Amino acid sequence: MKPAFFFGLCLLLAGLPSPFPSQLLPTRLEITVRNELGNLEAGASVQLFKTQQDYDKGENPVTEVKKTDAKGRTVFSDLEAIEYYVQAEKGDLDNQDAGVKTIKLVTKRTNKVTIIIS
Repeated sequence: MKPAFFFGLCLLLAGLPSPFPSQLLPTRLEITVRNELGNLEAGASVQLFKTQQDYDKGENPVTEVKKTDAKGRTVFSDLEAIEYYVQAEKGDLDNQDAGVKTIKLVTKRTNKVTIIIS
């Protein structure tokens, strides 16, 4: 009798609306930074911009500067699902002559890009 009651209660609760926010999975961007030889770059500074003009001038960043970890990665969370301009640099290396623009991010997913610095 008790297992049937418990099973029925679970079915009832499963049909109720969730008390949690609808965006349990934030829109994230995971960036991996590599050098021109393909090696991972730990400690690279990475920042995001919404427009080409802001990127070119280094003004109005969307995020604070983040550093890449030992695997050359950093993650930005709670982003809008838009295209971003990525500035990555470490010492004399940067991505000025390589790809700087992401594709439009997919909502509620971890989007991944690799940036090459030279």
